[in-house]
Amino acid sequence: MPAPLSDHNLILDTDSYKSSHFLQYPKGTTRLFSYLESRGGKYPTTRFFGLQYILDQYLTRRVTAEMVEEARTLIEAHGEPFPYDGWMRVVNVHGGKLPLEIRAVPEGTNVPIHNILMSCTNTDPELPWLVGWFETMLMRVWYPTTVCTQSHAIREIIKEALDKTSDRAAEELPFKLHDFGSRGVSSRESAGLGGLAHLVNFQGSDTLEALRVARNHYGADIAGYSIPAAEHSTITSWGKEHEVEAYRNMVRMFGKKGGIYAVVSDSYDLKHAINVHWGETLKKDVIESGATLVVRPDSGDPPAMVRLAVKALAAKYGTTVNTKGYQVLNHVRVIQGDGINEDTIRQILQNLLIDGFSAENVAFGMGGALLQKVDRDTQRFAYKASAGLIDGAYRGIYKDPVTDPGKRSKDGVLDLVLEDGRMTTRAYYTFDTDFPGSLMRTVYKDGELIVRDTLDDIRARA
Repeated sequence: MPAPLSDHNLILDTDSYKSSHFLQYPKGTTRLFSYLESRGGKYPTTRFFGLQYILDQYLTRRVTAEMVEEARTLIEAHGEPFPYDGWMRVVNVHGGKLPLEIRAVPEGTNVPIHNILMSCTNTDPELPWLVGWFETMLMRVWYPTTVCTQSHAIREIIKEALDKTSDRAAEELPFKLHDFGSRGVSSRESAGLGGLAHLVNFQGSDTLEALRVARNHYGADIAGYSIPAAEHSTITSWGKEHEVEAYRNMVRMFGKKGGIYAVVSDSYDLKHAINVHWGETLKKDVIESGATLVVRPDSGDPPAMVRLAVKALAAKYGTTVNTKGYQVLNHVRVIQGDGINEDTIRQILQNLLIDGFSAENVAFGMGGALLQKVDRDTQRFAYKASAGLIDGAYRGIYKDPVTDPGKRSKDGVLDLVLEDGRMTTRAYYTFDTDFPGSLMRTVYKDGELIVRDTLDDIRARA
């Protein structure tokens, strides 16, 4: 059996062809500058998030001679040349610290598309190719940024409905979109980073991994909260003939005054569960417990099932009309966690409005559509070189393919500034600038994380 490769060798975390690029830049190249932007996509702005995790988790590691030897052996056998002398320079001259400088907008900032979000340049003139080597790793910030962007867009949809129909919009909003996505993503890391990106905008989550990432990399004690909730197995294990006893047990275990608990109620017949079990047999127990029961439909057409559940519960438990003229269920609520995405959320909220119910009656659980059904092209992310120093002279670098003008990249040493109240990308045609009026910060330099934001800092910006 071949020897196992290290899980911690950051040299290997790149695309294969990057290892040949040190031979491809013009002779005399001593500096490169690359930038990240969203070139468009589904949303008109992007909410930047997740770079601190990538830097803290990976780029603060020290490169060792053992890493270099391992990488050379693998990459050369793989069919690519390897910049051995360059990597050994990182080890011997820089003590294993990467000679890179990374600037970025503060995490949580909402930036219009087509603007710079992050930049990377080398600080050792003999190692300009490092800027491209780490494109692969740095580009992955697209994922938490896209999740954060989508979650925020949905937050605005829900906020609008709450502002119109609820007397308690500010209290209700943080818990209206609950992360159910941990089992639907491709990896533990995706669950943690994507789940935390959602928690920039909300405080409800069943993704424990997000809490670990939040504490370890963003200084958050408890980043999100959950409630006791049933799954189908905890109901159906009682048997169909004892379904009501399964529900009774939930009331007994979790129906504490001031508490809240959720019970999936569609294992057999949602209408019967609401109208008979919850609406008659257990109604007194639910009311006298002083807790809030959250009924969860989990099959059928989501807008139709939520409409059915809300109306049926209103008929059994009654409602109170708030100051805005909308009905609020007494003692009970509904959460829909199946088939939830931006479109079904809009439809459910619209149905509530039409039927005269406050949006506070319903919460949403979103899984794969929140953390998995996004990709780099959702916001069309790109990381491109835009400037270089070659034989001591500044050179603008860009591409402008005639087959796709939308892929024209920017040139210049780029920065994000505020002009006439709007964020805009400013280009300097020199490396000799201190970026006056910049909205960006140096967050990483020469192997060290320079800025460490807390989740509270980021939420305040968002």
